Amino acid sequence: MSREIGPVRIGNCSGFYGDRHSAMREMLTGGELDYVTGDYLAELTMLILARDRAKSPDRGYAKTFLTQLEECLGTALDKGVRIVANAGGLNPAGLATAVRALADRLGLDAKVAHVEGDDLIGRAAELGLGTPLSANAYLGAWGIVDCLNAGANVVVTGRVTDASVIVGPAAAHFGWNRTDYDALAGAVAAGHVIECGVQASGGNYAFFTEVPDLINTGFPIAEIDADGSSVITKHPGTGGLVSVGTVTAQLLYEIGGARYANPDVTLRVDSLALRDDGPDRVRISGVRGEPPPPTLKVSLNSIGGFRNAMTFVLTGLDIEAKADLVRRQLEASLTVKPAELEWTLARTDHPDADTEETASALLRCVVRDPDPANVGRHFSSAAVELALASYPGFTTTAPPGEGQVYGVFTPGYVAAAEVPHVAVHADGTRTQIPAATETKALEPVGPFALPEPIPFGETRRAPLGFVAGARSGDKGGNANVGVWVRTDEQWRWLAHTLTVEKLRELLPETADLAVTRHVLPNLRAVNFVIEGILGKGVAHQARFDPQAKGIGEWLRSRHIDMPVEMIQAIPEENS
Repeated sequence: MSREIGPVRIGNCSGFYGDRHSAMREMLTGGELDYVTGDYLAELTMLILARDRAKSPDRGYAKTFLTQLEECLGTALDKGVRIVANAGGLNPAGLATAVRALADRLGLDAKVAHVEGDDLIGRAAELGLGTPLSANAYLGAWGIVDCLNAGANVVVTGRVTDASVIVGPAAAHFGWNRTDYDALAGAVAAGHVIECGVQASGGNYAFFTEVPDLINTGFPIAEIDADGSSVITKHPGTGGLVSVGTVTAQLLYEIGGARYANPDVTLRVDSLALRDDGPDRVRISGVRGEPPPPTLKVSLNSIGGFRNAMTFVLTGLDIEAKADLVRRQLEASLTVKPAELEWTLARTDHPDADTEETASALLRCVVRDPDPANVGRHFSSAAVELALASYPGFTTTAPPGEGQVYGVFTPGYVAAAEVPHVAVHADGTRTQIPAATETKALEPVGPFALPEPIPFGETRRAPLGFVAGARSGDKGGNANVGVWVRTDEQWRWLAHTLTVEKLRELLPETADLAVTRHVLPNLRAVNFVIEGILGKGVAHQARFDPQAKGIGEWLRSRHIDMPVEMIQAIPEENS
């Protein structure tokens, strides 16, 4: 049972490795908090840190976290604010040591703990995970809880789930048990909203023109109650917007269906309810949780080979013919054929354009091969050697260059009991965190009853984004696109209109891919998972938009027939 105490205020200051450096200071000085958290890890980040660690075993963590602490650790200690971050990456012990050295240098008495056990690289073959460059299981929150309960001021972890850095402080604050599933699920929901930083407070929001002051956007705060319900807000006086829409958008980010698995609990996304709780305040309530799955996901990063690319600028008339000519010329001139050769023509050109740039299209050639010699300078030089012998107006966007390493991400799964989970306290003592004893295999939720459709009447063709918001993102080689609307009438239309077949029609790149639609009535949303659209992950760079961040906006720009009465105003240029 939880302790009967007031809500815990948790502010997040980082959504990725490279986020706003001043955010930790802003969160500490902008208002009252109990905890500051930071999410520094993504699938691509783990590859970057793995290559960093390969250069030196002392590396492998997010170095910017240290420079933020140099400015902020004293303030946090003075205010009694505790810091929890997954900035340890592939070397949480190394980061904890570095934080202690920093505190000593600053003359501060800080208890620094860390969580380890996620790094499975030494056992990858034994666990059937192959021979990757890095293999890190997604741990949960209970190692963090143990460190906080032992009095740590700073807790750094390796690969825990993004929400776990928020769940841990909440569980420690309230004394939750491991089977308090509804409360834990509520904290996962709040954590999922704020872990990507200002995406919850107006950043990357579909209706961004409604957001005030995106120049000084405030990072989000979760005020979590003892039952797991929460209010999402931000510090007063900061820019941005916390609304039902911005919270909905983030809830749909990088999820699958109605069950969202974490190592400690499975969140039923279909259970939560959102309501306005005042200016820049949104309450999340009604959240239900289930036992976690018996396996943990493992982030596997490998070196896939080497890649090179050249982009040709095609200007004016006969774009297709120019593209065909240079394709044939370059392929004929390559004495060594790479394992993969991809051409992409982006028709960015406009007829009768009044600038040269808007009269031009971009033709991109990407080559990949396990052998760097097969995609090296000879490839890009062969492209440039065509400069005086190809299409009129020949030019490229960059000079010749050598090939570069690219990575491949694949998910793995191992039994949770096979993964050590260790809390290492400030005094060096170690606590083994057991795996969950009660688990439930992850299964799809049955189909939801759709709302009564809107009677068919007069329609008008307009961009989907006139009524619908969207947010998209990457999960390995897959992408998700969550689409939501803001009124019940719009939901009655969207639920019946935006089917898998309609999505494939609107986004032709998905036509031959497996697409699954998940219906989330409480959010007035549908979420699509598009398999394989990103190839072998972000680092594979198989697509113009390798992290799928723009797919949702592409979908919103597509024109669709919708009821006339639903469209309040259509700009003349789009009608």
